[in-house]
Amino acid sequence: VQLQASGGGLVQAGGSLRLSCANSGSIFSFMLMAWYRQAPGKQRELVATIARSGTTTYADSVKGRFSISGDNDENTVYLQMNSLLPEDTGFYYCYARGYLSAYWGQGTLVTVSS
Repeated sequence: VQLQASGGGLVQAGGSLRLSCANSGSIFSFMLMAWYRQAPGKQRELVATIARSGTTTYADSVKGRFSISGDNDENTVYLQMNSLLPEDTGFYYCYARGYLSAYWGQGTLVTVSS
């Protein structure tokens, strides 16, 4: 398993970004995949999850603005982020949980300017 996150960058408030988390193998084998984020000086927090069934959950702070999805053919999970706010700034990490193990990708930095 090798999770590769990408898509971060600098964007103005109100803008959009799409993050990608590509796995070296199938993502269908995971029970759940998720995106976490960590702002400077703060603890890592859960942003969104997607179960193998397709069920999704979101942190209250991103509901209605972010959308998580998975593409089994591309072995990739996406996080579409719209109406970005300065408080969305931070490193975003993808996470995958299998039956026996859990995996983290490296972070991708999202910076939202006001």
